[in-house]
Amino acid sequence: MKFLHLLVVTLFFTAFQSHSQVQVDQIIHNSKERYITTTIGYPVPGTYAPLNQKQPITVLNPDGTGFIQAEDLSKQKINWGIECTEEGVPVFKEGFNSASYTFWYRPNDSNEWYYSQFSIHFAKKKMFLMGERVKVYEDYNVQ
Repeated sequence: MKFLHLLVVTLFFTAFQSHSQVQVDQIIHNSKERYITTTIGYPVPGTYAPLNQKQPITVLNPDGTGFIQAEDLSKQKINWGIECTEEGVPVFKEGFNSASYTFWYRPNDSNEWYYSQFSIHFAKKKMFLMGERVKVYEDYNVQ
């Protein structure tokens, strides 16, 4: 009976721990360690485009891959993430009805990481990437 109880408790903690962990990746920029994640509590993955335009777009996949389309519509595959702590807590600056994050990306044909701004505007339900590309989102955090 004690074995069964121990087995159930072990399975519970294993399932709880694996479910609650956020994927955190370490990157190096200018000889400084930084940490990124794709999970910040909001639906960051998706397609971003300039307001009232269909292209050029940026596509962010949930697994940290995607592509950025240039003005000439050429595509560059990337890896991406939002800056976070080593524990996976997103680093952001709170504004009036908004939050601003650091968006990191690396073209697949490069070892260099670049950064830009990513912001969420809660009242408008919009996310802005690199200042000009936008995505409308649904807030699943509202109770």
